[in-house]
Amino acid sequence: MPFRNGLRHLRGGLLCLALAGALPLAVAAHPLSIPHLALPQGTGRTPQVALTLDACSGATDTRILRVLIDNQVKATIFATARWLKRNPAALAEINRHPDLFRVENHGARHLAAVLTPGRVYGVRTVGSAQGLKSEIEDGAAAVTAATGRAPHWFRGATAEYSSDALREIAALGEAVAGFSLLGDGGAQFSAAHAAAAISSAHDGDVIIAHINQPGKPAGAGVATGVLALKAKGFRFVWLDDGKPLDRSPQIAARPARR
Repeated sequence: MPFRNGLRHLRGGLLCLALAGALPLAVAAHPLSIPHLALPQGTGRTPQVALTLDACSGATDTRILRVLIDNQVKATIFATARWLKRNPAALAEINRHPDLFRVENHGARHLAAVLTPGRVYGVRTVGSAQGLKSEIEDGAAAVTAATGRAPHWFRGATAEYSSDALREIAALGEAVAGFSLLGDGGAQFSAAHAAAAISSAHDGDVIIAHINQPGKPAGAGVATGVLALKAKGFRFVWLDDGKPLDRSPQIAARPARR
């Protein structure tokens, strides 16, 4: 579908937290983009996907975490500093399985990467270049302290970016973690919808879903969808394992499938 139409349908599902408010005029005046990221197709007859799970704030969806561990499924967790602080038990479990999990940077305070002060779907923006720098660097420091490994990827809150923020991110040498398949609609999908979305993944997809909403039905669907892909013979990889086609934060935005 054309990007503008796809974006209109996507935007309602990209929040990690409950949707609230509308775009203020100061932000709406500058179009936001959702960077697309995909992997090359798998080798031979084995398709591959990258499962990325945002941990914005709140708690841990153990329905998903347990399925990943029990079935030896690799995943990349984009965690904020505040989620890491609030979920020590889950963090300890993740750290016990370095063969399965990579923890990457979702920011320090879960602020949207938009340099104009305001809110995007109720989520406060970084508001300035210095605010973006602090969001990225403080988030990276928290991941490093929590895991002993410096993150390589950054994903801002809401997964939408202003063009000036993308330029600043590039100047900081960060790789923006876009995606190609919307897995759970910001944890707003029903269990059946999330399962169907994830199980429909194509070879090379980068899936975005959430692991911080245990009270939402979507988490059960994420777990079911992951098991369905595994049963189909999909290989789960980390972003760097899959050698993404483009790590540039200035990649042209395209609509993700849902």
